[in-house]
Amino acid sequence: MGLAILLGAFGGCLLLGVPVAFAMGIAAASAFFYEGFPLLITFQRTISGISVFSLLAIPFFVFAGEIMLHGGIAARLVRFASALVGHVRGGLASVNIFSSMLFGGISGSAVADISALGSLLIPVMKEKGYSGDYAVNVTVTSSIAGIVIPPSHNMIIFAVAAGGGISISKLFLAGVVPGMLMCICLAIAAYAVAIKRNYPAEPFPGWRAALVAAGAAIPGLVTAVIIVGGVLSGVFTVTESGAFGAIYALALTVFAYRSLSWKSFATAVTSAVRTTSMVMILIGFASAFAYLLALYQVPTLLTNMLVTISDNPIIILLMINVMLLMLGMIMDMAALILICTPIFLPIAREIGMDPIQFGIMLLVNLGLGLCTPPVGTCLFVGCAVGKVKIEQALRTIWPFYLALLFALILVTYVPAISLTLPAMFD
Repeated sequence: MGLAILLGAFGGCLLLGVPVAFAMGIAAASAFFYEGFPLLITFQRTISGISVFSLLAIPFFVFAGEIMLHGGIAARLVRFASALVGHVRGGLASVNIFSSMLFGGISGSAVADISALGSLLIPVMKEKGYSGDYAVNVTVTSSIAGIVIPPSHNMIIFAVAAGGGISISKLFLAGVVPGMLMCICLAIAAYAVAIKRNYPAEPFPGWRAALVAAGAAIPGLVTAVIIVGGVLSGVFTVTESGAFGAIYALALTVFAYRSLSWKSFATAVTSAVRTTSMVMILIGFASAFAYLLALYQVPTLLTNMLVTISDNPIIILLMINVMLLMLGMIMDMAALILICTPIFLPIAREIGMDPIQFGIMLLVNLGLGLCTPPVGTCLFVGCAVGKVKIEQALRTIWPFYLALLFALILVTYVPAISLTLPAMFD
């Protein structure tokens, strides 16, 4: 009965339009009340969920990404990508994807990727003869790479949701190859569509221009090197590396590039505070919600259910992926990481899947939900930036969606894609 109250209250709140974070808080409080626990327990579980030192890295990562977004680094990365790959057929699509790989690896946020690069590239792609739906679809789907290319605050959320014991530095390393794989698959899809629609290629600017663009972009890319390299070398903890990365990004945009105005700085701070607050509230209430799921033995019940259907790991992983894809259509990614990790991670361990590989699979899978209605945050933002109707984008997004699904299948069933790089640094 307690589980029914927990899930019923949560589902009812979602139907009423209550934000996911508060829906989980209300559901947890309702279940605690039914079980006869003092209401204080709800607040204790909520506070304990955010009283984790590694979570301090999240505001630093978010702030560094916002500084780069508003400090002109994104524009320099676009020019660098354009100099390298802009000359192939449908070159601006390749520029878009390659820029997402570079910027996503710094900001760690798909929405930030769309806001920064979409605002720059979608209008340019339209001017060059690309259709609006194509420009939006490339931007939206390529932004998902930022979720798995390090540094990513979603990896920190996963590590916390897993209950500790999972190395964040190994997660960072594990995301490199899958993120690049996703971009390659998308580039192939973009090229195929560009050929079919006869989109143009940009002229190659010459190696001199490419070197100049690289020189302007490399200092910005050093931010990711500081954050990831500091963690892997043992010089910094994850939190310390995030702080140094934010300081470096601020110094770079203020003193070197001189592109960050007081107005842009205020906008970056406000946006970082808003995003961090939302994430922390979500983590806190999700901690109380996950505590009750464990109390009601939901992971065990679900494991037994899946095993009764099939004991084949391939089939079980397929069912987990299908469930995650369906959930990703109706809920926000961060909330699903916090809810689904305690449920599905024990199942993955039971069938012999490495927790690091499972984490990357989870992030790639839930990333697809960001471009899938009815939630589809990235799809909505991309359509708003590109001034394209959602229905129009959805009619032609399927080649890019299939490319990401193919990457997800490889990440799910080929452990070496996620685990080879972390194993090299053991």
